[in-house]
Amino acid sequence: MKEKVLIANRGEIAIRIARACEDLGLDFVMIYTEADKDSEHVYPFLQNQGAEKRAWKVASYTDPNDIISVADHTHCTAIHPGYGFFSEDFRFARRVTIRERPIAFIGPKWEVIRDLGDKINTKRVANKLGIPTIPGTDGPIYNEMEAEDIAEQLLEEQRAQKIKDPSILVKAAAGGGGMGIEEVKRLDEFRRTYRQVQNYAKRQFGDAGVLIEQCLRDYNHLEVQLLCSRHGERVHFSTRNCTIQSTGRQKRLEAAPGFDETCFSYEFNAKDVLDKIVQYSLKLAAHVRYDNIGTWEWIVSRSGKPYLLEVNTRIQVENDVSARISFIKNKQPNLIREQIRLALGDRIGYSQKKINFTGASIEFRIVAEDPRRGFAPWIGTISRFDFPKCEWAAVYTHVPFDRSYVIPSDYDPNLALAIVWGNSISEAKERGRQFLNEVIIEGTNGAGDPIMTNIAYLKDNIDNLLTF
Repeated sequence: MKEKVLIANRGEIAIRIARACEDLGLDFVMIYTEADKDSEHVYPFLQNQGAEKRAWKVASYTDPNDIISVADHTHCTAIHPGYGFFSEDFRFARRVTIRERPIAFIGPKWEVIRDLGDKINTKRVANKLGIPTIPGTDGPIYNEMEAEDIAEQLLEEQRAQKIKDPSILVKAAAGGGGMGIEEVKRLDEFRRTYRQVQNYAKRQFGDAGVLIEQCLRDYNHLEVQLLCSRHGERVHFSTRNCTIQSTGRQKRLEAAPGFDETCFSYEFNAKDVLDKIVQYSLKLAAHVRYDNIGTWEWIVSRSGKPYLLEVNTRIQVENDVSARISFIKNKQPNLIREQIRLALGDRIGYSQKKINFTGASIEFRIVAEDPRRGFAPWIGTISRFDFPKCEWAAVYTHVPFDRSYVIPSDYDPNLALAIVWGNSISEAKERGRQFLNEVIIEGTNGAGDPIMTNIAYLKDNIDNLLTF
């Protein structure tokens, strides 16, 4: 039977999934909410609903009953959760795969999502394998007194090491994407923060488990992109650097590969560190029998010491940054397409030796926000939306180019992902500046004020890529 995919997401990732399905010859169905009826991920289908309805309205992207009901009604055989929403929800993945009419979940098996989705469990497994992790807890902390003792010990250890301004991070164990993380600098602040994070974790993720770690300040945030199959195959698509983030720990600029010695004079051998985090990531993937796409997130200190941060058991926003420096038979891969076909049972079909890495790439996340005011979101109507067309750039967006568009207040005001690549990081930077200089975004809010975007912030930070 021909596979049919329900795309359980919105915006640019929904469009990219649809295109990947088309490339693979798969049918697909979109869902949308009332707030998204003008988004390009669904608007064309609403204008051209044929005999087979391709766009179905739901109350929320986070209502599992709505999503499964649409999947059943449209005879979908698989669900692609994209990123966010249900992408790392093992309960949802388990529910759809073990029901009377099973539906394939396009992602890792639910047991892996469960085990790696908990930061504490990931840290415990990594420690057993000799993979370095950030100093702190490797077991679930639910008791306030025990948590305070650990916090005091971590602060004292930092003072003994003469670390300036010692602090700790209190994290929701089941969180992700920068959510549920608070910093504590003084012990007398700890209890209030601990309760706040624990309540947030229970409310948002259904698990009050908390992780307490040393706060590392002078570091770069790196990622390792892995692709694995249920047949035991594992390959990597190099590394990315996502150190430049908003105050809410949301990535704004990302580059591949993770370090480049033309950008900064590192205190360590950059190639050795990148090779090391790739091998550590593959080691953990092999141990848990990882079977789809995933991203291993790392912190690397100024001295070159790596620490495993977490594993994202899903496709990431930035997957194409890796794809643009990777070549299989002289072609850049589509990692979303790879993810889908592996989830449906295919083998990878090539070895690590067949993947060549060349050049560098940069992704700019273009957002309607004011970086000068804590990245405050801007809501209004876009009247003009133009991007340059270049053979060395790609743009992914749900914002229409041929009509006005009201940014929905229900979701983050992400407008587009722009990716540029070149033969070197310096060429990619130069092209990135050229590209951003030619972007035109116009619009006004309800008060008649002109649109605010982060384009100036992106341009200002190009030279900060891959540096400490």
